[in-house]
Amino acid sequence: MSTTIGRAPEPPQPDISTEGSPGVLRRVLLAAGIGTSLFYVVALVLGPMRWEGYSSIDQTISELFAVDAPSRPLVVSLLFVSGVLALAFGFGVLWSAGRNRALRVTGWALAIVGVVDQAGPFFPMHMRDVIAQGGGTFSDTMHITLTIVLSLLFLLAMTFGAVALGKRFRVYSVATILTLLAFGAMASMQADALATNEPTPWQGVYERINVAAYLLWMAVLAIVLLRTQRDAPVEAAPDTPGSRQPA
Repeated sequence: MSTTIGRAPEPPQPDISTEGSPGVLRRVLLAAGIGTSLFYVVALVLGPMRWEGYSSIDQTISELFAVDAPSRPLVVSLLFVSGVLALAFGFGVLWSAGRNRALRVTGWALAIVGVVDQAGPFFPMHMRDVIAQGGGTFSDTMHITLTIVLSLLFLLAMTFGAVALGKRFRVYSVATILTLLAFGAMASMQADALATNEPTPWQGVYERINVAAYLLWMAVLAIVLLRTQRDAPVEAAPDTPGSRQPA
C-alpha cells in the first residue's frame, strides 16, 4: 500500500526555449522599429534649433543635413542611429516572418532601407542658394537618386506588409500609401522652385506629413508584431490568399 501523499498538480512552467535569449533578441530587434521612428523625430525637432532662420514649414528635411548647413553634424548623427535601428528592425521582421512570404519581403525592404540610409550623409544636397548658382554636383544627383530609391522601398515594404497581416492592417497600410503618394507629389511639385532658390511655401509641411506617415506605419508594424507573434513566427493572416494553416 502506497503511503505517498498526493499533491495538487503544479501549473505548467513557461517554455524556456521560447523565453530565452533568442526570443528576447527578437523582441529587441522588433522594438527597434519604434526606436528608429523616435530618433528621426528627434532629428526633425532638434535640427531646426541649430539653424537660425530655417523654416520647418517651407524647407525640406534634406536641407537640415545639406553641405555647410549648421544643423548638419547633429542631424547626420541622429539619422545614422535611426538608420541602424531601421536595419535592425528589418532583421527582426525577417526573423518573425516564418513562412509568411509577404512579411519576408517587407523585412528585406526595411533592412535595405537601413543600408541606404547610411549612404545618405555621403551624398548630401547643397544649400539651395548654391544650387541656384549652378553649384550642384554629383552629390546632389545621388541625393535625389537615393531619395527615389528610399521612396520605392517604403512603398514596397508597405504593400507587402498590407498583404501579410490581415484586414485592419491592410486598410491602414493602404491609407498610408495614399498619404505618401499624395503629399509626396505635392512636395515634389516645388522641386524646381527649390533649385532656383525661390519660395517653396508649405513644402516642409508636405514632406513632414509624408515622413510622419511612414514613421508611424513602421512603429505600428513593430507593435503589431510584438503583440501577435511573441516568439513564434508570424504566419500569413487567415483572410489573405495562400494563408491556410496546415491541419
